[in-house]
Amino acid sequence: MPLPDTMFCAQQIHIPPELPDILKQFTKAAIRTQPADLLQWSAGYFLALSQGDPLPIKDRVEMPVATQKTDTGLTQGLLKVLHKQCSHKPEVTIKDLEHKWRTLCLPMDRLHALLQLDPCGDSIEWIKFLALGCSMLGGSLNSAMKHFCEILTADPEGGPARIPFDTFAYIYRYLSRLDSDVKVLDTESYLNNLKESVKNGMIGLSDFYVPQRNTLKP
Repeated sequence: MPLPDTMFCAQQIHIPPELPDILKQFTKAAIRTQPADLLQWSAGYFLALSQGDPLPIKDRVEMPVATQKTDTGLTQGLLKVLHKQCSHKPEVTIKDLEHKWRTLCLPMDRLHALLQLDPCGDSIEWIKFLALGCSMLGGSLNSAMKHFCEILTADPEGGPARIPFDTFAYIYRYLSRLDSDVKVLDTESYLNNLKESVKNGMIGLSDFYVPQRNTLKP
């Protein structure tokens, strides 16, 4: 026989006191991040929350986001989310990277295409993967380095986006080596000239980025 319907009154239903705040924070995070697949992103969000890991949340609402499987879907905001989640270790495993990429509702074929730019084993140096992602965003070495500085900087948004010159040079050399049109001598000459103009070992956008010409100084 079917079980009789059970009636509960409000006093009988226990609501965990932390539930309203959890749902409020989740809703705010979803609105800010605008995931293409809410269920997929939600699964990653609550898994990260349960494990005490950095949450897959953008700092602010950002457009566009991935809407089709053929879109790269990648934005500076999403790369910044990945940086918060992965930069605590020098290297990130491909398996972990795939999970975090999927949580952000990004097409997996684009991740694999990105990794083919510099084939690796079971893991990749995080800062190099970040640089590869920036190269996908930028379309040029100049723009890629701009994105890289803006993601890595501790300066407030809209500020000079300063990062250590040694880090800048390391990634500039790395991306230059992946571009067959850029000669090693030209790279070293540029970095040597640039180093003379930076102060306190830090480099910002104003030191190298010329958006009007879309070229690198000097």
